[in-house]
Amino acid sequence: MLNFKNINRFTLMLFIGLLIISVFISIPVFVFILVLVGWLIVTIIGSFNITWNYHLDAYNFNKTCNKKQVAITFDDGPNVEFTPQVLDLLKAYHAKATFFCIGKHIEQQPKLVQQIITEGHTVGNHTYSHSEIFDFYGKQKVIDEIETTNALVASIINKEMTLFRPPYGVTNPAITKAIKHTKHKVIGWNIRSLDTVKDNEQNILNRITKNITPGAVILLHDSQNITVRVLEQLLLFLQKNNYQSVTIDTLFNIEAYA
Repeated sequence: MLNFKNINRFTLMLFIGLLIISVFISIPVFVFILVLVGWLIVTIIGSFNITWNYHLDAYNFNKTCNKKQVAITFDDGPNVEFTPQVLDLLKAYHAKATFFCIGKHIEQQPKLVQQIITEGHTVGNHTYSHSEIFDFYGKQKVIDEIETTNALVASIINKEMTLFRPPYGVTNPAITKAIKHTKHKVIGWNIRSLDTVKDNEQNILNRITKNITPGAVILLHDSQNITVRVLEQLLLFLQKNNYQSVTIDTLFNIEAYA
């Protein structure tokens, strides 16, 4: 299995093996450098690709799903302008979704969090700050971000969130250690819409629909207008193809709250 622990072991064994061989045969220094560079490249790619489960196991795709169900997920809300529009569309198409909320936005829009829950959707933890340097935080700082956000939601719905999605889907040893402490379930995705990068809604929609299969987890963001427009087209596509949009906890049959 390609993960951080196994890659470390393999690299260490390879390094030791080269050192032993170098006692008998001259091995250029650049060979050792290549080994380290190879380890670095694999680790960087694995850290930025949550679907690899490189540092920890995440719920990315339910390959055992035997129903035409998918999970639409939204990051970075709640947003006072766009989250209500997303909720209206979901209601109109009888669809359920999961919202990974940022703590500082929860503080500003607690009524929206309550509305998400009341309308049958699920909320998950997306850290308090969603800082651009979150990947460099140590274990305790990550724990503080997660627990602060959990406390904010608990004050609104009287429940503790158990689902967590790391910012940008990036994982590392500090996040792994923090999750072992908080005992959250890490949620990834297998369809990344790139709705925060692409500015053509048809391209975003095509990127999603061409990859839809039962058990898929779709990443969107309830923080911009283009996503709202794409969402309506996506819900139409799902309806025409007899797919049902469900919450993450329903798709994987796990608990979203404690």
